[in-house]
Amino acid sequence: MKVSRITAAASAAGIAVLALSAPAFAHVSVQPEGPAAKGGYAVVAFKVPNERDNASTTKLEVTIPADHPLASVMPQPVAGWKVEVTRSTLDKPLESHGEKLTEAVSKVTWTAEGKGIEPGYFQKFPLSVGALPEDTDQLVFKAIQTYSNKEVVRWIEVPQEGQEEPDNPAPVLELTAAEGDSHGAAGAKAGTDTESAAPKTAAGASTGSGDDSDTTARVLGIVGIVVGAAGVAYGVLAGRRRDTGATA
Repeated sequence: MKVSRITAAASAAGIAVLALSAPAFAHVSVQPEGPAAKGGYAVVAFKVPNERDNASTTKLEVTIPADHPLASVMPQPVAGWKVEVTRSTLDKPLESHGEKLTEAVSKVTWTAEGKGIEPGYFQKFPLSVGALPEDTDQLVFKAIQTYSNKEVVRWIEVPQEGQEEPDNPAPVLELTAAEGDSHGAAGAKAGTDTESAAPKTAAGASTGSGDDSDTTARVLGIVGIVVGAAGVAYGVLAGRRRDTGATA
């Protein structure tokens, strides 16, 4: 009886945990497929779960943040979905690769050509984006999810630090530090290597740690040979002494 009570309590606790954690995962989200470094390019995927058991998701609209426009936004084809890219005029021209852009992608819309995302399933919608801004730690992509029964769910509420997650949070992409900020990366990016940076001798040879390691290895090798030879000589002499003693 006691074991049964424990089992029942554990099951109830597990169900409660699942019930409490489900809402945190049951919304449209965005995650990078690899690094999403400031100033770089990234592939991000919008994960769209179907939260209804009586309707399918047939449309997804993702808004590109206007306060941080992106010069390049390219969707990856998704089987069974038609994609439409909307461009808009920028309030302030965007400079990219030495050129000034007056318009950029403001919205990407995927529309199902078949059944869409059926109950119990999810779908990923990838985008290649860049260059990522360097003056912010995150990008907020507001999204609108439409179901086959005409229900519309607006994932547009911006999560605030230190507050509970809103009921309909917008997908947020967290950005990492620029690659040039990491130790040694800036020099490599600028075309500087460790060998050219190492001090040179009068003969022009590098005096870096690599040469020190080679010198140490040679010395240890010579020492090993000497010690080995001494051991062999000692063994030969000891053998002769034993033979001489036996003869006497």
